[in-house]
Amino acid sequence: MAKVAFIGLGVMGYPMAGHLVKHGHQVTVYNRTEAKAQAWAKEHGGNYQVTPRAAAEGQEFVFVCVGNDDDLRLVTLGDNGALAGMSAGSILVDHTTASADVAREIAAVAQSLSIGFMDAPVSGGQAGAENGVLTVMVGGEQSIFDSAKPIIDAYARCVELLGEVGAGQLTKMVNQICIAGVVQGLAEGLHFARSAGLDGEKVVEVISKGAAQSWQMENRYQTMWQGEYNLGFAVDWMRKDLGIALTEARRNGSHLPLTALVDQFYSEVQAIGGARWDTSSLLAKLEKNRG
Repeated sequence: MAKVAFIGLGVMGYPMAGHLVKHGHQVTVYNRTEAKAQAWAKEHGGNYQVTPRAAAEGQEFVFVCVGNDDDLRLVTLGDNGALAGMSAGSILVDHTTASADVAREIAAVAQSLSIGFMDAPVSGGQAGAENGVLTVMVGGEQSIFDSAKPIIDAYARCVELLGEVGAGQLTKMVNQICIAGVVQGLAEGLHFARSAGLDGEKVVEVISKGAAQSWQMENRYQTMWQGEYNLGFAVDWMRKDLGIALTEARRNGSHLPLTALVDQFYSEVQAIGGARWDTSSLLAKLEKNRG
């Protein structure tokens, strides 16, 4: 059993912290909305604190899962940040999807305090968090990874060290780049099938047995065909992630024409009221244009 803190109880963090309790760890949580932390503590039997610093005090591991770079700085740095409450030899694990720059920035502060740090963004969505089967992409030192991995295993089925600090975030960018292209392809395929008068479900039943199969096809085609988008990973968050990837691409000289195009398509989904729709709502834009 380890003494851990979990900071950020959104759709991902809430169940992730719950899995830590189920695996026997002593968990203290913090959330910006205190009522959410109170509800989590009541449901899972853990503790909560009113600042990140207070939650982190005396903990061996501190996990963070918040919205973006600025949110991450807010809960880790400064007088009330988690690092101010952590002891030398403890480990900070960041599950936020953020930039590689902020990972390196926080790692430098942690190192100056003799605190370990890993950037460890996750993939698998809300369902993956709830079922404890997330994929975790890690950047950091091997010794820190070896210490933290047994704890992370409580909510993950795959945890891999990809390189030094920042490598986890860079790998998550690759993940989002690949997803963007797959979802756009699936949306166009279903749009074509409907325009051609085909039975979408029968079409997918056939093509999913071949090379066209994907996680998106398996998990999203039915809701896409039915025009249901109030689930899963929101367009606003996907645009945030793609923006990070496109910024990094300009720096490293890579060319991401499809990613930039899909990001533009997502901006059009936002414009028709789909900011909080699932990323599969790319089909809604095509259907709207079809009239």
